[in-house]
Amino acid sequence: MIDVAIVGAGPTGVWLATELALHGIEAAVLERDAEPTKVVRGLGLHVRSLEMLDQRGILERFLGAGQTYPAGVHFAGIMKPSAELDTAHPYILGLRQTEVERLLLEHAVERGVVIRRGAEVVGLDQTEEAVTGRLASGGTFEARWVVACDGGRSTVRKALGVDFAGEPASHEWLLAEFDVDAPAEEVAAVVGEVRQTNLGFGVGPTGTGTFRGVVPAADVSGSAVAPTFEEFTARVREVAGTDFGAHSPRWLSRFGDATRLAERYRVGRVLLAGDAAHVHAPLGGQGLNLGLQDAFNLGWKLAAQVRGWAPDGLLDSYESERRPVAADVLDNTRAQSELMRLEPGPQAVRRLLSDLMDIPGVTRHLMELVAATGIRYDVGEGPDLLGRRQRDRPLVSGRRLYELMHQGRGLLLDPAGQLSTAGWEDRVDHVVDSAEEVDAEALLLRPDGHVVWAGDGALDDAMRRWFGEPAGAR
Repeated sequence: MIDVAIVGAGPTGVWLATELALHGIEAAVLERDAEPTKVVRGLGLHVRSLEMLDQRGILERFLGAGQTYPAGVHFAGIMKPSAELDTAHPYILGLRQTEVERLLLEHAVERGVVIRRGAEVVGLDQTEEAVTGRLASGGTFEARWVVACDGGRSTVRKALGVDFAGEPASHEWLLAEFDVDAPAEEVAAVVGEVRQTNLGFGVGPTGTGTFRGVVPAADVSGSAVAPTFEEFTARVREVAGTDFGAHSPRWLSRFGDATRLAERYRVGRVLLAGDAAHVHAPLGGQGLNLGLQDAFNLGWKLAAQVRGWAPDGLLDSYESERRPVAADVLDNTRAQSELMRLEPGPQAVRRLLSDLMDIPGVTRHLMELVAATGIRYDVGEGPDLLGRRQRDRPLVSGRRLYELMHQGRGLLLDPAGQLSTAGWEDRVDHVVDSAEEVDAEALLLRPDGHVVWAGDGALDDAMRRWFGEPAGAR
């Protein structure tokens, strides 16, 4: 019996498996498809995702594969200069999702994660002790826990009977990568003209010699219906008056603005993460990042449950913390969708918002919304930094805070050296050092970098709440 079976080898599932492996948990990733997808759904990583990679010591390999851009505001197609963010990584990393997946897979394999391709999960049964899964091949597997990361049409979520409430797609777009005969300057000129009245259209170079295009579909037929290249080029001609001599498609896809949120994230020993738990319009590039951040929140909590030291309620805090975050993302993408409509009412609100975004506080709020740096989990009463993720900071010793978090353990930052982690040494590192610009005598950080104690109240109580009973008491 394996510790955790993860259904789906997309970025969320692979990142979760790597987080579990960091804690010595045996995780097998079961993937229906025989090969990684060639479809490029996402184009970059936001600030919080970059911070997570830095916290695990693998950011540099991602930076080396992509291109950084200033983290300006891009909300509903309204672009404004950047506001100051509380982060050591004030940029967006332009990196195709296929490259993100490749790098995550490489890291997972280095950690010993097993990826089983061609393993389609078609059903499951569970008891109080374990989950038995059924495969399309006729085989079965047994796991102590299962996490569904199998996308918006999740087989596991449907098998659990979890309601996926929300709105069906009202608009769809066709997406493709291809070659063009037209000069790049001509493509850019036509696209610039069309986008003055149609923000849902775009064609541009990928940087690899091909072009990537998106165009509104003629109708809503369901994202499971594969488009043809003829359908794509016909729509491009209708919208732009030319298809730019498009030919030799590398891949095609169809996506919509369906907006849905799982009623709950856990049923017994089965949990949901990523698109299996939430889907929304791809505005602001938040989907890939939201799934990675789900995995980062869940990984250490599920590992604690498997290893036997999780305090009561720790695993359930995954849902209580992450489901509201997903609900907020659904709302901001709904708002962006409305603002991109061409009717006079939405356009009037759009102009008003554009003016408001010239106010630094408004700009910063929207940036934090999309970058996921403004999240504050409810971890109890206390100073404002309680419940927030702590940004990377230089330490007096010359080290960086995030350098101390590569092993995915809790961290007690103790400038005076008068505190203790006795009984929790196997879960929490005690570092006698201080960080610049931290308004607290000491900090206790969870493995995901969120502050759960800041010198206010009993440290032992916070340790028990987040890291269970000390070793001698178990």
